[in-house]
Amino acid sequence: MTEQPDLGRWSHVWRYALVLVISGVAWFELLQWQWDNERWWFWTDLALGLLSLALLHWRRSRPVQVAVVINLLTFVSMSPGGPATLALASLATRRRWREVIPVGLLSLVAGLTLETVNPVGSDPLAVTIPLVVLVVAVTIGWGMYIGSRRELLATLRERAETAEQEQAARLGQARTAERSRIAREMHDVLAHRISLVTMHAGALAYRDDLSAQEMRTTAGIIQDNAHQAMVELREVLGILRDGPGDAAPEMPQPSATDLPDLILEARRSGMRVRTDRDVALETIPEMLGRTAYRVVQEGLTNARKHAADTLVTVNLRGGPDAGLVVEVRNPLRVGSGRSQAPQSGLGLVGLGERTALAGGRLSHRVSPTDEFVLEAWLPWPP
Repeated sequence: MTEQPDLGRWSHVWRYALVLVISGVAWFELLQWQWDNERWWFWTDLALGLLSLALLHWRRSRPVQVAVVINLLTFVSMSPGGPATLALASLATRRRWREVIPVGLLSLVAGLTLETVNPVGSDPLAVTIPLVVLVVAVTIGWGMYIGSRRELLATLRERAETAEQEQAARLGQARTAERSRIAREMHDVLAHRISLVTMHAGALAYRDDLSAQEMRTTAGIIQDNAHQAMVELREVLGILRDGPGDAAPEMPQPSATDLPDLILEARRSGMRVRTDRDVALETIPEMLGRTAYRVVQEGLTNARKHAADTLVTVNLRGGPDAGLVVEVRNPLRVGSGRSQAPQSGLGLVGLGERTALAGGRLSHRVSPTDEFVLEAWLPWPP
């Protein structure tokens, strides 16, 4: 069904004005004869015309009933001609042939009947029939055109609203994805540094047998990592700044060739790390190496938080055909001591998202030998 839009005051005014003009033209000759010869017919015709004019108020809510009633009145009255025309055109805007065809035939028969009994005189049927058919056809055609135009405008309006909603949804998804990306970057960059600071600060808090030199060394490590955390935080937040000169759009990203420095830094902090790889770091593509770096970094951070006194093994294997496998494993901590680091799992969640974006998969499990294993498989780009 074609949408029936609300009509403004001017739309009602010109429609009713046109109706009065059509009724006046159609009734003009007959009303003079009625006034001179059959005055009761004049008043009846006028009353039926006013009645049909009033019925037009319901032409949009009851289009078929109103059109049928007004066209029935035109069998004996000429003044409802204007309302009958508007009622038929309004019905045609619905573009339902099962309604338009019967009412159109009724209008055609009514017009021919009234012309036949018109006492003023009428044209020959060869002229009257084509004329009445033309009037009815033009009325229906005009109504169909208006209905088609309304349907087109409604479709365009719906498409525009749908496009706006889809655009808003895409913006929301992009905003959420950007927030997730920044959250991953902040966790990957800061969790590693903060875990180092936490571990050495814990040593200062609980160890009372450290010499002055050991305390100065530990405090220096804390100071260096806290300073580095601030620098890296400033670089991450620089992504959010819009002003020129605030920061580069993207801070320098690590790659596979930076893994030896990451492992060396972990060893200097007191961790025991063993590496085993059968792939040259220089051959790993940049994007693939960046994700591999983050996997190893998260594995070392988890081991530092939950099992700092264990041996951590970092394995890298694979190639262009089989993809790259990154594995970080460490034995579960033995004893009653527990790490005070929060066990939120946000790092693994973010790492899983990063791995999925790279087309790979991430898993973490406890092996039968009581080792925590973090493993990622990453496809090797062509």
